[in-house]
Amino acid sequence: MMAARKLFIAPSLLSADFSRVGEEIAAVEAAGADMLHVDVMDGRFVPNITIGPFVVEAIKKAASVPLDVHLMIADPDRFLEAFARAGADILTVHQEACPHLHRTVHAIRDLGMKAGVSLNPATPVATLEDVIADVDLVLVMSVNPGFAGQRFIERSYEKVRQVVSLRERAGRGDLLIEVDGGVSVENVGALHRAGMDMAVSGSAVFSSDDYAAYIASMRIRAAEHTG
Repeated sequence: MMAARKLFIAPSLLSADFSRVGEEIAAVEAAGADMLHVDVMDGRFVPNITIGPFVVEAIKKAASVPLDVHLMIADPDRFLEAFARAGADILTVHQEACPHLHRTVHAIRDLGMKAGVSLNPATPVATLEDVIADVDLVLVMSVNPGFAGQRFIERSYEKVRQVVSLRERAGRGDLLIEVDGGVSVENVGALHRAGMDMAVSGSAVFSSDDYAAYIASMRIRAAEHTG
């Protein structure tokens, strides 16, 4: 039953104050974050540029929770080893950026990381049928990737339910379903009820006055929808 599944919360550092990112990391960890979500953008796959392996390595030194690194980049295979060395615990690539997705997923796992695959809003869940047995996480993008603070796409609830169905058909009860984009206290309960295991929340958490209170509110709202 979904009521028994834990909700993991991974604040997205894309919305943190990078002039004092070490303090921000400590603050969200103290507030109850399970992981830190790190968005890597290259200006090609998405229309923005953020950080690379050297910054991820610095984040790793400041963090005590796992790093959930999301590669929104073209040709991610070139950088798998670099992000493994930098300290990524989960490395997620986009289905749309990987012509040989099965090979890429296995390369990530061979490097000692958990392998995630992300789907853009217009990409069907069915494209993961032949790799679902090999991945540790499916990331449903509930906005078009590239910028923080976008409005949540309502169709995402149904997409999460479709991933749940695929997980069940594959007998992959251990597979995590993550949602990224516009996730907040207002929709986290309905998303958890639909089957989301991990909530990525950037703007909502980092713009709040009290990180701990906001994260606690997300957990309460999730429990209300699944209890």
